[in-house]
Amino acid sequence: MQVTTYWLEHAWLGTRVEPGVALEVRDGRITAVREGVDTPPPGAQVLRGLTLPGLANAHSHAFHRALRGMVQVGSGTFWTWREVMYDVAARLTPDTYYALARAVYAEMALAGITAVGEFHYLHHAPGGVAYADANAMGEALIAAAGEAGIRITLLDTAYLAAGFGEPPNHHQLRFCDGTADVWAERADALKDGERVRIGAAIHSVRAVPADQLSTVASWASARNAPLHVHLSEQTAENDACRAMHGCTPTRLLADHGVLGARTTGVHNTHLTDEDIALLGGTTTGTCMCPTTERDLADGIGPAPALQTAGSPLSLGSDSHAVIDLFEEARAMELDERLRSRTRGHWTAAALLRAATADGHAALGWPEAGGLEPGALADFTTISLDSVRTAGPPPRLGAETAVFAASAADVRHTVVGGRHVVRDGVHAAVPDAPRALTDAIAALHG
Repeated sequence: MQVTTYWLEHAWLGTRVEPGVALEVRDGRITAVREGVDTPPPGAQVLRGLTLPGLANAHSHAFHRALRGMVQVGSGTFWTWREVMYDVAARLTPDTYYALARAVYAEMALAGITAVGEFHYLHHAPGGVAYADANAMGEALIAAAGEAGIRITLLDTAYLAAGFGEPPNHHQLRFCDGTADVWAERADALKDGERVRIGAAIHSVRAVPADQLSTVASWASARNAPLHVHLSEQTAENDACRAMHGCTPTRLLADHGVLGARTTGVHNTHLTDEDIALLGGTTTGTCMCPTTERDLADGIGPAPALQTAGSPLSLGSDSHAVIDLFEEARAMELDERLRSRTRGHWTAAALLRAATADGHAALGWPEAGGLEPGALADFTTISLDSVRTAGPPPRLGAETAVFAASAADVRHTVVGGRHVVRDGVHAAVPDAPRALTDAIAALHG
């Protein structure tokens, strides 16, 4: 296999910015990192700006992108927002979901995201009738990610109930497999691929009965697959869990073998001190989604305490109010400043790690997220001379990326050693705005 050389004008190497770095790539992986290369070697692909490891979007609901701008009229709560979301979900077919997800994942690539964790629960046709291919919706997402050029961890989600002791409502029949055993049988048919990993998800403790939690956890454990769960996003869920089980959702998950190093709790917003200790003590991860959490008025989760306790942090764009991992990283720090009225809870390096290496690890791609020999050749380059990023010296590139840059500053995205985005244009979806417009119009028309 031929070696491709990328010359990086500036590169973030985990702890520092280095000028003049040459990456040698073979068969989709970085084989050598050479520093102090002042000029591009002959034949090298030149990436001007600051090159970072590819970003990992650890929590996505692709179809929620169709809600952007549609749910900002008037007021309401998470629960009223959910009704609008159900309406969009009801209109999707495998073909329209493919078109929408392809455009959404192209938007992610344009934002420097090289891997997405798709928390997928829209499984069946309206009314809950299975498609001829029971995984038609999941396969549509996999195909969409492949066309958009990014890696996907399909977190196939068990969603069995409307709430504690409540059968699924008419909206949720599309999500429901009936039992965890039936869910597992369907999920068994999904297969890993070169840029595809299959994981599992428990939608929430309200949507999976307690006596079926261990079935999902065992399925993931048998495959050494990632397991994600929405956890304590809403105080109403905590109250209902205590009323039914006499404990918090975190304790319920712990008692049924769900917590652990392969597990990630999404949001982890309204936790007790005991919850934090349980998550940290089991090295269960935490995926924060600050732009969605603030959009839905969920609250600010205890991320510093979770990390101190031992819970690795990752980031996701969730409902896609925006798709911008720099904004997610920045928001985690700035939201905590507002809550605590103190500054400097994380360094820029720590926030970049959450957006890269720790995010990839949460999605089952531990070989991604670094510019080092042996790593997957997934990286992204941001401009250092835009109106947002101009001014700071390149040695402060990490701070510039986290606290000044936006997705609009991404110039190049490379996945597996191949350009997906070049000079701000997506190779396979060159008019991503039009693709998004058309796909969303088809749902709202």
